[in-house]
Amino acid sequence: MSNDGDDDSVAAAPPDWRPTASPERLRRRAALLAATRAFFAARDVLEVDTPIAVLHAVTDVQLVSATAQLPGQRAPLALHTSPEYAMKRLLAAGLGDIYQLCHVFRGDEQGPLHAPEFMLLEWYRCGWPMARLMDEVEALLRALLPGTLPAARRLTYREALQRHAGCDPLDDTDAQLADCAVALGFDAALVRALERDALLDLLMAARVGPQLGRGAPCFVHRYPASQAALARLDPDDGRVALRFELYLEGVELANGFEELADPHEQRRRFAADRAHRARMGLPVPEIDERLLAALASGLPACSGVALGFDRLLLLATGARELSEVQSFRTGEA
Repeated sequence: MSNDGDDDSVAAAPPDWRPTASPERLRRRAALLAATRAFFAARDVLEVDTPIAVLHAVTDVQLVSATAQLPGQRAPLALHTSPEYAMKRLLAAGLGDIYQLCHVFRGDEQGPLHAPEFMLLEWYRCGWPMARLMDEVEALLRALLPGTLPAARRLTYREALQRHAGCDPLDDTDAQLADCAVALGFDAALVRALERDALLDLLMAARVGPQLGRGAPCFVHRYPASQAALARLDPDDGRVALRFELYLEGVELANGFEELADPHEQRRRFAADRAHRARMGLPVPEIDERLLAALASGLPACSGVALGFDRLLLLATGARELSEVQSFRTGEA
């Protein structure tokens, strides 16, 4: 006898509805969020909240901005890769020391330590040099991570490349850097086709970074001026920027710098990024004029840093990938 109705016996199995993180890790996440807020409250740093959907994508050639079409908007808005631009407008408006915990989006990131959506902790300290902000980043780690954390090491970017890759990022020629990469086992055709900064990024990401922060946090500071982005150049050595990154157990956790406050230099860098994007056949976003206007109005001297909160939680809990410390993967909620 035929049955023209629905047959529950052959119905598709329901999709997996369960969270990707365990209840224990989600409770640990909540505890670390509370501890983070307590850390900044004790230091009189104001928590702020800025929009996720913004008018302009970033011009940085290393980042891909995701977009969303929202009702009432004639064009898609960018989902911010960082709250930096909006927070600098708040700094220029006189809010003083501020921090933010928010979800950010990167259009081309996927892997154990990468996700298209993740949580970022970003904060700014007015009147602080880069070295003092590194001290506070280390203090935050001690407040959030279990056990006794050894004192952080500090290496210049040049020292890190010399020690772990055998090359000099400031004085070596492009050909010498390529020869170094080939000697380390990278594909010759690949490395010789890369521009200088792309080659340095490859060496840092694949060779140097995984060796940093083993057993103790490691700050790498004074990156090449060509990688300054939104950082001031070192007044004592214009070849390098007052920028740092933090590594722990081979994982990059944070990126910070003494903030560039000169609107004319910032416009020049944005224009250079846009030209670079055009050469690479990438989308070329418009310059964020509101940010430049804020800088022109007077950004206070400050240092800022962005720390990957999910990565920190991964290290704190022994997780293997970001999804194990997030409620759900992007697109599965």
